[in-house]
Amino acid sequence: MSGPRRLRTIAIAHSLFPPTTLKTAIRRLGFIQADPIRSPARAQDLILRHRVKGYLSGDLDRRYPALDIEEDVLYAYGFLTRQTWQLLHPRSLRGMSSLEKKVLETVFKFGVMHPTELQDHFGKARVVNDWGGYSKATTRALEHLHYRGLLRIARRENGVRLYERAVISSDSSNAEERLRKLILVIVNILGPISERSLRANAARFRYLGRARPVLQKLLKAGALESHIIDEIGYVSLPSGTRPASAPRLVRFLAPFDPLVWDRQRFEHLWGWPYRFEAYTPASKRVRGYYAMPLLWGDEIIGWANAGVDTGRLKVDIGFVDKRPTDSDFRSELENEIERLRGFLQLR
Repeated sequence: MSGPRRLRTIAIAHSLFPPTTLKTAIRRLGFIQADPIRSPARAQDLILRHRVKGYLSGDLDRRYPALDIEEDVLYAYGFLTRQTWQLLHPRSLRGMSSLEKKVLETVFKFGVMHPTELQDHFGKARVVNDWGGYSKATTRALEHLHYRGLLRIARRENGVRLYERAVISSDSSNAEERLRKLILVIVNILGPISERSLRANAARFRYLGRARPVLQKLLKAGALESHIIDEIGYVSLPSGTRPASAPRLVRFLAPFDPLVWDRQRFEHLWGWPYRFEAYTPASKRVRGYYAMPLLWGDEIIGWANAGVDTGRLKVDIGFVDKRPTDSDFRSELENEIERLRGFLQLR
């Protein structure tokens, strides 16, 4: 087995574990990236459907209050275990604006609040957001306070985040220990991950220290394994026995699925460049608005664009090279489309 193929077999076996309960899947993953686009469903639901028995679109939102999880930024924005969330905080509390202080006092006083309720207290002033558009100043204040760890997401109503006071339990772990644990979390979700990518993502935690010496300690202690493939250094959790070949299943993966998240690793292991094109002008798209990588066994051979029209699922398939001609692929593709239809609760 070639180096890249062995590495992708390890990645598939680790990330696409046998479907289990929602709580167990979240605990095993440690983090699920969130994205608001529904095409045909949000990224967090598309990620979980492969890993949770009987998962239906929207289950994460419906069960959020009972799952002991949080929303926050790890290497991207998403859902993470309470234990990992505690490791992230406190982030810096310096430079709080007067509006942020007033918003914080208001949430502490009244409890769970919808952003529109705050607008009644503070008005509807607008500020430029990170994407060059405009947001309500109070909503931006809520987002900043959430990032600092002073507020948490209590729940969502029609996709809108409701905020409440956050309580961070005291943790005796020093900064280096927190950084060590966070590096292991990232390797668990994205591993095998290149050392370059790991250091870049761990840079978010620079308030806890430098990642490079902590990574070297983890490798020396055997908490992480090193792989050199085509002169690229990768690290993973200890794999133990050699993983078996990937099952011959077809799966449509979300653009932000851990298996395909790192685009450089994707191109190295699967041999073609995958790009997320939702924000690319339609005339310049190569594969589609929300093209989902198509995994067949241990090969990613193409992509699927799926949409719902008048209650019916429509799936368009594209291939990097030729469409497989064997009957196994044809039947497995039909099975995956049927699983997607059930997940969306469609006819």
